[in-house]
Amino acid sequence: MRMISRLLCCLALFLAIAALPVPPAHAAITCPFISAKDLAGAMPALKWSLISNQDGRGCIYQGGRGDTMMLSVFRNPDKDRAKELYATFVKTLGERMPLNAVADIGEEGQFGVTATGAERQEASVLALSGDYILQLSVYPIGRRADDALLGPITQAARVAIGNVTKTSERFGDCEWLTPADADGFLDKSTLQVQRTGAGSCMMFDREANTMAVAVITMSRDTVISMMRRAGPCQHVAIPELGSEAFGEHSCTKGNGNAVNIFIWKNGRQASILFAPVKPHPESGSVEHLKAVAARVYGKL
Repeated sequence: MRMISRLLCCLALFLAIAALPVPPAHAAITCPFISAKDLAGAMPALKWSLISNQDGRGCIYQGGRGDTMMLSVFRNPDKDRAKELYATFVKTLGERMPLNAVADIGEEGQFGVTATGAERQEASVLALSGDYILQLSVYPIGRRADDALLGPITQAARVAIGNVTKTSERFGDCEWLTPADADGFLDKSTLQVQRTGAGSCMMFDREANTMAVAVITMSRDTVISMMRRAGPCQHVAIPELGSEAFGEHSCTKGNGNAVNIFIWKNGRQASILFAPVKPHPESGSVEHLKAVAARVYGKL
């Protein structure tokens, strides 16, 4: 469980970096795990607008009263790893709210709501199904998360768990990274390669040292503004990968051992992240990571 907790911390950093501002999409977005019709049928008293499909990892909705709903899908290399992660999630969720078992959602399920005085109100359902874990959480605004929410979100979770295999996550394959890229960064004898969604991949070892790539559409003006922003990290230009390329290292917030390189080409930006869990020979330097970034640059 310790390794999984470390990996989740690294993944949170990766997702935070990947969630950079991008131009609004004109194509209608959909959630692969539950249709608008099925969601309305499961939760007829609540009106939800889908605001983001998180590259196959889940979906984010906003309600008319400012409420937020998050549907998250976690794929694991095998069922044993899924059970281990599920136990960690149950423990973490149980620290925020009392939980009760719920039937007919995958192999195991738990649900609960936060106490009346909780700082952030939440109603959640957590379920395990084979290699997959599903979590569906509603965060109401201006009112408490009462038991009346549990029936609707449980019904929505029953629909969504039947579609978890539609996630774009997969293990053992990645269009942006190869095991050779791990040389000098990760323990290749315990290496896992994972495609985490459209345009994003990661590799990690037993210690949860992580390398990740996220590719998103971005205008050159936005990239230039990122290059000039003040922040907690040291910046370095990388002209050999284009005038828009730069690296960040030695951050005073977040993982101070992490190194990140941003490159831009053909209207897309790629971030190449190396995030070790403790000081590493490559911490505070972009030199070695530039070789990996150059290979990604060639694929853009």
